[in-house]
Amino acid sequence: MARNRSKSEADFVLFDVLYEDGSRTSNRKVPGSLLGGFEGDEPAHGIIEAQDAEIAERSGRVRSKIKSITRSAKVKAK
Repeated sequence: MARNRSKSEADFVLFDVLYEDGSRTSNRKVPGSLLGGFEGDEPAHGIIEAQDAEIAERSGRVRSKIKSITRSAKVKAK
């Protein structure tokens, strides 16, 4: 029998982010409702930039510019 995904799992899409300085972050959450349509995953770039700006404001450390964004690979836990 298939497991039903909880609403919180289905509401977000996870992205891996590569920065120009070579650093990387994984599993950055972006609301799934903001993706799709003609733009596809393009809105994720702006959303993650906004998240980085908020993190930088709180921590006092500025992030490098984003080089690329890709959807995180789904991994099944055993």
